Amino acid sequence: MTYASPRALVLGSTSAYRRALLERLRIPFTVVAPDVDEAMLAGETPEQTAIRLALAKAHAVAQGREDSVVIGSDQVADLHGEAIGKPGNFERARSQLQRMSGQTVVFHTAVAVVCPTQQFVAQAVVPVRVRFRTLTDAEINHYLLAETPYDCAGSAKSEGLGIALLERIDNSDPSALVGLPLIETARMLRAAGIPILGSV
Repeated sequence: MTYASPRALVLGSTSAYRRALLERLRIPFTVVAPDVDEAMLAGETPEQTAIRLALAKAHAVAQGREDSVVIGSDQVADLHGEAIGKPGNFERARSQLQRMSGQTVVFHTAVAVVCPTQQFVAQAVVPVRVRFRTLTDAEINHYLLAETPYDCAGSAKSEGLGIALLERIDNSDPSALVGLPLIETARMLRAAGIPILGSV
């Protein structure tokens, strides 16, 4: 069952993973690609980057859609304070996994919800601590060729075969690691007047 929303809901993202996650809430929404420069700023921590970009994406898509409720999100992997982005290809993905082998990586997943008409702005970042197993080069190569996770920060899909690379996941919201923290997102949508489970 899908509930009608009193305001148009827009996901400001090109990520197929975020789209699939938001579909779990069974609220009609449209998808708009945000025009945002995703480069880190000098002196910025990975967590600060994630929340800044989530807000920037939401505000960018909300322009001209002032009566809509817009979701923006971003995820930055953090290896001892260094941001780890999407690898884009096999060689960079292999290098990332070699560096993360046996290490704990924090995935900062930020979400922002805005509605200009209501002057509504909410934001949150949900950290997920991921401990990688000590990996052999053969395991890394096998995984990358099998799943080609080149569009994922940190080169691993925990919802797929990438779970075999991991030793432990510590978080408050399993969906955050995939790309959109649904517990926080649902809370923000209720606060913005978007019905969840048929009511706010």
